[in-house]
Amino acid sequence: QVQPVESGGGSVQTGGSLLLTCTAPGFISNRCDVGWYRQAAGKQREWVSSIDATGRATYADSVKGRFTLSKDGFVDAVYLQMSSLKPEDTAIYSCQILRSPFTRSCAGLWGQGTQVTVSS
Repeated sequence: QVQPVESGGGSVQTGGSLLLTCTAPGFISNRCDVGWYRQAAGKQREWVSSIDATGRATYADSVKGRFTLSKDGFVDAVYLQMSSLKPEDTAIYSCQILRSPFTRSCAGLWGQGTQVTVSS
């Protein structure tokens, strides 16, 4: 099963940028889709963005135009470039290897999460 690990969180001021990385050995060869989610304190987890095996990325309306999701097949990594950050983007960001009906390797596992804090 493909296990993701996130990195790159931190603190930034409003308008700043951060790059989050989800490293997941095997997700390229197994053609797994990958999703990013976030959970702010006291709120439910929400979907942020996903990228499929073809490289097509989709975004929540709240981040469209500010966040960019991409992947690197050489290092089995997915990158979430976050720009024009707002205080409401503050949350724990988690990466998930989305379940696939075609292979058990894409099993829905979550990373440990990484904190993003945006101050005004």
